[in-house]
Amino acid sequence: MQLRYLLLALLISISMCLQAQPPSYPKGYFRDPLGIPIVLSANLGELRPDHWHMGLDIRTDQRENLPVYAVADGYIAHIGIRPESFGRFIIIAHPNGLSTLYAHLNDFFPELEQYVTEQQYKQERWAIELDLPQDKFPVQKSQFIAYSGTTGGSQGPHLHFEIFDSKTEKRYNPLLFGLLIPDNVPPDIVKLAMYDRSKSVYETTPQFFYLKNTGNGYIISKTPLIKTGLTKLSFAIQAYDRMSGTDNPNGIYSATLFLDGEPQVSFLLDNISYEETVYVNANIDYKYRANGGSFLQHLSQLPGDHGGVYQQIKGDGVITLSDTTVHTVHIEVKDANDNLSQLNFAIQYNGALATPVMDPHQTDPFAPNKTNDLVKPDFGIHMPAATLYDSIRPMYYRNPSSAVYAVSDIHQVNDASIPLHNDITVRIKPDRTIPEEWENKIVIQRSSKGTSVRKAEWQNDHSTNTQWLTARFGDLGIFQAFADILPPQINDPGSYRGGGDTIDLSSISRIVFHPTDNFNVIKDFRVELDGHWLRFTNDKGKNWIYIFDDRCPYGVHELQATVKDLVGNTTTKSWWFRRYPYSPPKKKVVKKGGGTKKNKVKIKKTVSK
Repeated sequence: MQLRYLLLALLISISMCLQAQPPSYPKGYFRDPLGIPIVLSANLGELRPDHWHMGLDIRTDQRENLPVYAVADGYIAHIGIRPESFGRFIIIAHPNGLSTLYAHLNDFFPELEQYVTEQQYKQERWAIELDLPQDKFPVQKSQFIAYSGTTGGSQGPHLHFEIFDSKTEKRYNPLLFGLLIPDNVPPDIVKLAMYDRSKSVYETTPQFFYLKNTGNGYIISKTPLIKTGLTKLSFAIQAYDRMSGTDNPNGIYSATLFLDGEPQVSFLLDNISYEETVYVNANIDYKYRANGGSFLQHLSQLPGDHGGVYQQIKGDGVITLSDTTVHTVHIEVKDANDNLSQLNFAIQYNGALATPVMDPHQTDPFAPNKTNDLVKPDFGIHMPAATLYDSIRPMYYRNPSSAVYAVSDIHQVNDASIPLHNDITVRIKPDRTIPEEWENKIVIQRSSKGTSVRKAEWQNDHSTNTQWLTARFGDLGIFQAFADILPPQINDPGSYRGGGDTIDLSSISRIVFHPTDNFNVIKDFRVELDGHWLRFTNDKGKNWIYIFDDRCPYGVHELQATVKDLVGNTTTKSWWFRRYPYSPPKKKVVKKGGGTKKNKVKIKKTVSK
């Protein structure tokens, strides 16, 4: 019997590996992308809002402008500049069918930097994406390609690095490619959570168990046996990976749940596509995290999770207790180097601990894997079939509003602690007269753990001859329609000095604009110098910055800025400015005993004898 179990486990393990891995992970093919030892601040699989981290974040010793090198022969296939995301990044395609990505860069190497600048001025766009032919910029292994930085969504200097399949664009775990990163530290298992799975995970509060590391594995601190009145339950863990030489908590590579010695379900983070990465919201207890808790990763696959991270071996990870026998539970957590941590405990059903099932007496739940609609006289929501990961009971509230420029009352459906995989369509019937000149300037605003605004579209319900306002959103929450009739604002680029109507910008090295809008949405911002487009960067999503270069020679110039908001309200402002070589004013030195002198005055000291 024992031999049979071992053979079964071996076959399962082989099957999982064949399903999850690419044809091969070439060891030694890629060098490290920096010239310093690799120390990570994040790995693939680290938990982030609405996504797993998709590569490695490599520390740059808290410095910028370290040389970045091509990790293998190939050619630059794509470059991009994305604000609040990768910032400036490069993709290199390699002959082995894989590609590598380098992000949060400062300057590219000179020839590439010049080419990108030319394309930006040609297209009159700062944020740009360029596909490049194979013969445009070939590179060799260890060739300098850029300087590291902290552009885009980076919170500090580092290099973001990814390895992916050039055709499918599925991201592979770079730690599987033999990079020289020492790691003999097993993951930490911090906390165990248990869920009542007779109902949705969003309608239950997890029961927590704190853990102790014995040196031979983890156990529950107070008791090795959990007695419960639940007949259907599941578990989640809070766990981190640690690496040699750093205390930084990273994401775990895999976790497997065993019941009575048999594997039930596992999740494995060795390859993920960007289309799949939002399924992280099914991997974690999203509601617990949204309400301020830590990241908990489910050891069960939710019914609406159709990503590729989980492998069901013997069920989906939900445990059914149909007797009073003591059942053993074993959890294995691994990192990409096969360092292993284990948690062992037991569970037993005790009917005396069971709680009566409450009659919900509420509306029928919205269920995963089917379309769901909420229909009210002046409000509605449509959810596509693949929107929910588990069931929810819709809770709807309507409140009157006297807000300025509001054209509807306030409508609330649950809140943003329920994750949605796809956008939902919201429709609102305006309950106030809308002047004709406002009809194309209506927005719908969603609030609850953040705010989002969409331009509303008009939709005619022919069956009732009623017009609705519609928009798509990625979260539930509070919805209201407004007329957006206020134009955005633009600050002046400098102050007027020395009289006249011309601004003197000789003493500064850059121009900074910070356009603002009443709904905080800037759709377009354009600046012209003497009638020609001028490149302003918008790397962090707020300030627009131009650093003086040879496109603005010394002299007097006209600057014109135009900003548009979501519905097309537009503001344009113009300034004349002068810019000449700047010499800082000489400091005045106060002479001892009064008076001033431009040059320093030497004062002889006398010593009394």
